[in-house]
Amino acid sequence: MSTSQTPYTSNVHHSDKWQQRIAQVAYRFNQQYQNQSFELPTEVQAMPIFREWITGILAGKIVSPFWEIAQPQKNQHCLDIGCGVSFLIYPWRDWQAFFYGQEVSNVARDTLNSRGSQLNSKLYKGVALGAAHHLNYPLDQFDLAIATGFSCYFPLEYWNAVLVEVKRVLKPGGQFVFDILNPEQPLAEDWAVLETYLGAEVFLEPVAEWEKMIKAVGAKVVAQQSGELFDLYKVRF
Repeated sequence: MSTSQTPYTSNVHHSDKWQQRIAQVAYRFNQQYQNQSFELPTEVQAMPIFREWITGILAGKIVSPFWEIAQPQKNQHCLDIGCGVSFLIYPWRDWQAFFYGQEVSNVARDTLNSRGSQLNSKLYKGVALGAAHHLNYPLDQFDLAIATGFSCYFPLEYWNAVLVEVKRVLKPGGQFVFDILNPEQPLAEDWAVLETYLGAEVFLEPVAEWEKMIKAVGAKVVAQQSGELFDLYKVRF
């Protein structure tokens, strides 16, 4: 799918204020997906959360199992925004739903597009390169949209734009599931420090401010689930 010639996105100039931050996040994850090493100061390496990151324990704490509150149904059209390499991890084929992705990391996009169709060419609909506030898809295309693992790298103003864009691509009655970093969680501040040193600054926005913004864009929270760092929200517009 070409992202350069799409009738769906508005002019790219609108996103200029976010370009640098999006590029930073893409760079941080490209490094991770290519298994490149990160240079971190000794005081960061001394933090318990760093040990958990290195040993892989942290990965289990930061994953948001969206399917526990919004399991895709057979033949639904689902969009995973900021999908990373998740199609190689979670059991999307078992749900018999059609999966599309959009991602800022070209490494993740290329990895998935070279392997996704081998996993299931009928259900896998490809990953487009692009940011969450400009989705390369037409109006009313999806039953379910998912965005986990990256909201904390952007301010609420950006997420306001994301919610408006998600609303556009969802069918009436469609659902959007996303996670937010809960700053009240004991690990939140240490995790924010670690991520900032890994190359992507983290925003610790109060949950109340998130909920106010969700309401302001006309979304209604229909389910919620708390994790060790992230809270999952399922909303309808």
